Amino acid sequence: MERIPLASGIELAVWDSGPKDAPALIFLHGFPESHRSWRHQVAHFSDRYRCIAPDQRGYGQSSKPQDVSEYTADKLVMDIFLLADELEIDSFTIVGHDWGGAIAWPIAMMGQVSGQVTRAIIADAPHPALFQKLLYTDPVQRAASQYMRGFRDPANDAVVREQGLAGLLFKLFGGRAFSDALEPEERAFMFESWEDREAAFGMLNWYRAAAIEVPPLDAPYEVPAGWAPPPLPKLTIPTLVIWAMEDAALPAGNTGGLDALVEDLTLVEVAGSGHFVQWEKPAEVNAAMEAFLSRTEP
Repeated sequence: MERIPLASGIELAVWDSGPKDAPALIFLHGFPESHRSWRHQVAHFSDRYRCIAPDQRGYGQSSKPQDVSEYTADKLVMDIFLLADELEIDSFTIVGHDWGGAIAWPIAMMGQVSGQVTRAIIADAPHPALFQKLLYTDPVQRAASQYMRGFRDPANDAVVREQGLAGLLFKLFGGRAFSDALEPEERAFMFESWEDREAAFGMLNWYRAAAIEVPPLDAPYEVPAGWAPPPLPKLTIPTLVIWAMEDAALPAGNTGGLDALVEDLTLVEVAGSGHFVQWEKPAEVNAAMEAFLSRTEP
């Protein structure tokens, strides 16, 4: 891992593997993980791609500002463009999962204009024009997202201070925090990383700064008067969306309507996998990426 200082003052710890002159893949992990989320993909692709996997802001060995305002989407997106600048990468394919996928969507929308982002690969991360409406209207998604209210509730901060992030995860999820597919050594690494209280609040700040409303279960299942989806540009670059069909946090209903928002869409559904599809079903994810990257190679 190399710690890269950005022009903003943030420093990101980065796993940079593969030939430096090869086409670049920038991998963005989600909550509550690290660059290691992509270990199977980096191992598979780094013989012919430059694979860059940072610990994102608030995680691992990267900067962990504690103010919620430091985790707004514009700052998280800009981290990745600034990282590409520091690494002298003119163009790249963005790859994201969970929160990494959530910011990969706007990174792709912005980067397609300049040509800096040439392709997007997004796993189990809803399109920002679709997710909020589902939270308003869809009982399944709203029920699945109630944990976000717990992450945002300052009443839970004492649990985090006393027990680390693991304490809050077990309070909200019990034994369902992670799939049994997680290797023992990775589970041990994860639990150790959750002991870092600054990182714990950094991770939670991604939820606390997000412009997403999660209504309680007893609120009306309807779009509020005056609400409209954000006016986002259509994504025109080749885009692969991978979705785990057993994802309890983000059910497959999130893929409905994507074809109207993404011009060149490839959708791959992975059976028998929960939310962390890139390490629960690495062979399937690698195969989907392999086929997509080969088809869309310039």
